[in-house]
Amino acid sequence: TKAYGNHPSFTMLACGNEPKGHWVKWVTHFVDYWKATDSRRVYTGASVGNSWAWQPANQYHVKAGARGLNWNERPESMSDFRENIDTVSVPYVSHETGQWCAFPDFGEIKKYTGVNKARNFELFQENLSDHDMGGLGHDFMMASGKLQVLCYKHEIEKIMRTPDYAGFQLLGLNDYSGQGTALVGVLDVFWDEKGYCTAQDFSRFCGPVVPLIRTAKFVYQSDEHLKAHAELSYFGENSYQMIKPDWKLKDANGAVLAGGTMTEKAVEPGNNIDLGDIDIDLSQFDKPVKVTLEVCINTCEGDNSWDFYIYPARKALPDAGNILIADHWSKEVEDKLQQGGDVLLLCNGRVEYGKEIMQTLTPVFWNTSWFKMRPPHTTGLLINPYHPVFNDFPTEYYADLQWWELINGSQIMQLTDFPKGFQPLVQCIDTWFLNRKIGMLFEAKAGNGRILVCSMDLQRRLDSRPVARQLYISLLNYIQSTKFRPAFTVEPAVIQDLFRKGSDRVGTYSNDAPDELKPALFNHSNNQ
Repeated sequence: TKAYGNHPSFTMLACGNEPKGHWVKWVTHFVDYWKATDSRRVYTGASVGNSWAWQPANQYHVKAGARGLNWNERPESMSDFRENIDTVSVPYVSHETGQWCAFPDFGEIKKYTGVNKARNFELFQENLSDHDMGGLGHDFMMASGKLQVLCYKHEIEKIMRTPDYAGFQLLGLNDYSGQGTALVGVLDVFWDEKGYCTAQDFSRFCGPVVPLIRTAKFVYQSDEHLKAHAELSYFGENSYQMIKPDWKLKDANGAVLAGGTMTEKAVEPGNNIDLGDIDIDLSQFDKPVKVTLEVCINTCEGDNSWDFYIYPARKALPDAGNILIADHWSKEVEDKLQQGGDVLLLCNGRVEYGKEIMQTLTPVFWNTSWFKMRPPHTTGLLINPYHPVFNDFPTEYYADLQWWELINGSQIMQLTDFPKGFQPLVQCIDTWFLNRKIGMLFEAKAGNGRILVCSMDLQRRLDSRPVARQLYISLLNYIQSTKFRPAFTVEPAVIQDLFRKGSDRVGTYSNDAPDELKPALFNHSNNQ
């Protein structure tokens, strides 16, 4: 306070983070003392988790209660955190928003030129290579990083949509290399970009001028209207700025498909500034497409965008022809393969080898060294969007919001015993402590035939699940095309093992495993 008391950045002070013991009385004394001693800033006792007690003397609260993404339900942007803020007496600030993990950036290893070395990353990289995926580290980092940024974007925007939310606190923009290796940053530990998020990318949803939308979903059908209500979070330099909002709908190549302007108005700093409604007729789309809705504030250089996926309404399912479609491994499947036929095996709910690996659209929280039993256990998907299996199913190389319908409730297959070099078409990215080869879609030559195996749910309620319906169509079209040419041969017994192997397998930790085989477990606070 003597050296930096007048520094313009020194506006807030907390005495600590996640306290324990008889802390409320102590931090109350701390806050009361500094309020009386130095009124140049505002004070709080400590940053706390959701179950910590309130500190009555605080001038602002930092608490974990109003944060996170409820992507157990369909992703949307209508909701906010107002029901989770349990105080309006003083400003509420979110404690450690996000903490979404990405896979390690092994390119960081060479940056350690002093006494410190990235031995943790070296071990993770060696383990990845031992599991026949040594060349995939960069791809895993990029795909998981894109999902990480998507999660930060939607959580921060949800905060900005919330009335009376004073702000949020990130653990950091960069990774945290301690506490079991917490790779929660969009930058590495040296504050360098990793390649999947630039400063401009991040500032579009985390900056002084951020356009926002409220929409019920990000997956639509062609017989619907894409409806969104546009808002503005404005903390620009000028108090009464005249703004001119407009919107554009663009295709994957950036071509403008539709657009419009909204009412010009003067704004002052604050959230929930009404910009107007957007209503787009989607009947022009007769094929599955990805589109991007962009809202721009031209006069103050604020812009933001959201990806949507549009599918033809109730498109008829193709005829299976001579393809055997099965939901479990059976003698009929074996006979079809031995006769040189083609099989589409939709096995969700039947998988044994890998069934304990829990996956959601959101990635690992913090890390699985500290929370190894806490789901999810994965950090996203790696997809080859140019593979012909996706000719009728637009996708990026990472899990975007349309994959929610396919990931939630689906099983993971562990492919540890498959031939060297084998990779699935949809690869789940395991935590960097285990690096199991896992996936939800693969193809192979088996017996005298060919097989396409999918552990995502592509059978239930396809009339109301347009994403699943479209992927089913794409798989069936592919398996009946001349492009269905699996590169790897896999023995039928190896595929059958996916449905009969028990839980005692390589890459999992049992309670009686030797300590040297277990990841380091730290005694973190009971409240985390």
